[in-house]
Amino acid sequence: MDYRKIVYEIEEQDAGRTVLSFLKSRGFSARVLGGMKRNPYGITIGRKRVTVQKQLKKGDILTVRVANRESQVDNEHIIPVDIPLTILYEDEDVLVLDKPPHLAVHPTLGNRGATLAGAVAFYMKQQKREFVFRPVHRLDKDTSGAILLGKNAHSAGVLGEDLKKKKIERTYLAILDGTLPEKSGTVDAPIARRPGSVLGREVNSKGESAVTHYKVLAEKNGCSLVALKLDTGRTHQIRVHMSYLGAPVAGDFLYGTEDPALGRHALHSASLKFTQPVTGNELYFTCPLPEQLKDYLREKEIEFDEAFDF
Repeated sequence: MDYRKIVYEIEEQDAGRTVLSFLKSRGFSARVLGGMKRNPYGITIGRKRVTVQKQLKKGDILTVRVANRESQVDNEHIIPVDIPLTILYEDEDVLVLDKPPHLAVHPTLGNRGATLAGAVAFYMKQQKREFVFRPVHRLDKDTSGAILLGKNAHSAGVLGEDLKKKKIERTYLAILDGTLPEKSGTVDAPIARRPGSVLGREVNSKGESAVTHYKVLAEKNGCSLVALKLDTGRTHQIRVHMSYLGAPVAGDFLYGTEDPALGRHALHSASLKFTQPVTGNELYFTCPLPEQLKDYLREKEIEFDEAFDF
């Protein structure tokens, strides 16, 4: 079985703690701990298997092995597809990709073929690595840019908690049809499913809390280039909130006006900042705006500096 092996050298401040207490402080969930306890080599000190109640001493070498693919996770619905990946960063715990537009993240009943999940499955198969698709956040099919994946259950769990606690910073760029009421601001408006629609969402007082921060970077000829950050991750959040302000994302068939020449909505995941779930190092990645969207900005005579500050 394919494992992520993590080694800790116990320092003075952790001496006297139990293995359970130590691992919980590192973000190990009950489910991941349960899987390691079932593995004869899941939790060891030196070469000796230990229980989670074992008391640690300074200098102990604690080794844990996390299965990359848990047996209870069904991965069969993901069909490996040979689609080239643009990898922004990869280590033993995380994978950061530049997702192209027109590619769904997950397979659906109507699309079992070309998906980001399938592309990652193919990539991992080529490396002879076991695989479960674990996106930490999601992007709409036509949204391009940076997306973060956990490569094992522990890293995905820690990053998922960090996302809930707003410790992962995501910056998006959007080209809007129209202008916003202020040069910067915050939209705090709950979002719910639009009645009678399978896909559509709307601002609705009965919906779930949704908070979007925005900053206008440039505007001309009735269009705006806007940077956005999310406190929450509701379905279509940016698209719904910008439409709510009267300036829908350009090319958005659902909340604005479809643009056949553009062929997508003009929304891009521009950067990710997060803490590596095992080492604790802060990581930051930027993802260039696709040439198609740069061309669209040129057509609108909007100048854009990729080194924007938000």
